[in-house]
Amino acid sequence: MKIKFLVVVFVGLSFAFAKAQRAGARVAYVNMEYILESVPEYQEASRQLDTKMQKWKREIDAMQREINQMKESLENEKVLLTKELIEEKEEDIRLKEQDLADYQNKRFNAENGDFILQKQQLIQPVQDQVFNEVQKIGLSKKYDYIIDSSDTPLLFSAERHDISDLVLKAIGRTGKKKEREKKAKELEKRREEPYLNVQEAEEIEEREEAKEKLIEQKEMERAERLRERDSIKAVKAAAFQKRRDSLLALRKQKRDSVMAARAAAREKRQEELRKKREEAQKKKEGGE
Repeated sequence: MKIKFLVVVFVGLSFAFAKAQRAGARVAYVNMEYILESVPEYQEASRQLDTKMQKWKREIDAMQREINQMKESLENEKVLLTKELIEEKEEDIRLKEQDLADYQNKRFNAENGDFILQKQQLIQPVQDQVFNEVQKIGLSKKYDYIIDSSDTPLLFSAERHDISDLVLKAIGRTGKKKEREKKAKELEKRREEPYLNVQEAEEIEEREEAKEKLIEQKEMERAERLRERDSIKAVKAAAFQKRRDSLLALRKQKRDSVMAARAAAREKRQEELRKKREEAQKKKEGGE
């Protein structure tokens, strides 16, 4: 069945390309898998999503093991239990199975499960970026068709029609294919170098080692400068925090002192008013 489907796809593509060629259409293709594999953000998003998926699967497995243990325990104890207890345990098992089904649906529902939603959140932005660049290239280069060869297998495709690296360049990335080609050229260049005797090879090796040591020394010095800078920043931050705490404490002390003085003055005025009222009351009573 699968072979028949591929044959239909190939035949359909052949007719499509033949028609496009007769019409003078410009056709290109991209390999989305290759493009996405060359984008670190996509790889990191895929890794995060895979970590979450593995965690959810472990939780599902743990829930299933608990249900299996409950069933096994019930089967072993059935002869010792009353009908009511058996029904109660069976109900507990049904509830656990329902919880498991709900959790599986919550995580892996094909429409709105957490896996689909988080895949969209993590991976969709990268895919959208690639899609937008494909659209721009299609318009600017006046292509009539741009096909994704990772979804639609091609019987033959000339490399000049592959614009995958052009898309990667547009989004500021370098394809792994170019990296491999660069390494292959460097390896070929080394193979073509003239034969070196032992002394010449040792001298070159010593120079390379000296260069590596120099780079390592610079990295160590840079790391030390960073540590010193961070240490100075930490000391300054601690001193600043200490001054700040001291100022806040002094400010609080002053505020508390002012509040205490105001409270004392208020109590004094209230005491004076109370005495005056008492004196006035006494005078009034003496006059009567």
